[in-house]
Amino acid sequence: MTKMIVGLGNPGDKYEKTKHNMGFMALDLLAKELNVDFKEEKPFMSLVASTFVNGEKLFLVKPLTFMNESGRSVAPLLKYYNIDEADLTVMHDDLDSPVGRVRLRQKGSSGGQNGIKSVITHVGSQTFNRVKIGIGRPKHGMTVGNHVLSGFDNEDKEIAQDGIFKAVDAMKFYLENGDFQKTMNKFN
Repeated sequence: MTKMIVGLGNPGDKYEKTKHNMGFMALDLLAKELNVDFKEEKPFMSLVASTFVNGEKLFLVKPLTFMNESGRSVAPLLKYYNIDEADLTVMHDDLDSPVGRVRLRQKGSSGGQNGIKSVITHVGSQTFNRVKIGIGRPKHGMTVGNHVLSGFDNEDKEIAQDGIFKAVDAMKFYLENGDFQKTMNKFN
């Protein structure tokens, strides 16, 4: 069985440490812990790393399409590698959770997250795993757009980093036992 873990974010130095890039940050840490490097796959508009974990092929994917078009990368990769959407996990920022809180879900709507909305549209299914990493709601009258495209303030930086560590721990647990439900029970 082949699994794919996608981290959502926006490409480029300008967005590197922004709240919207929690999926990229978590996937970068997972890649580092699995000792794999990303390489650009131009036809799929993605950075892709691959390895084997417990005898199963694993692809780590960072779409380069910008958040709102993530599905344009994810759907063709699933098709090309013949991966069922049930074996897809998407890690992303979550506006509706406090900073650093990690929630795992097996299916559902986009919850207003445009990257997830794009994946649902292009994949044609809501039945894929999600790892949601909380970034909190905007403070001090900031717009949602400015909030997600800004970095964390000093009081939230460490809490956000803890969320990334927890998300990666959840993915490592999932890769070891292959059971997302069991992973949800342990990490939710």
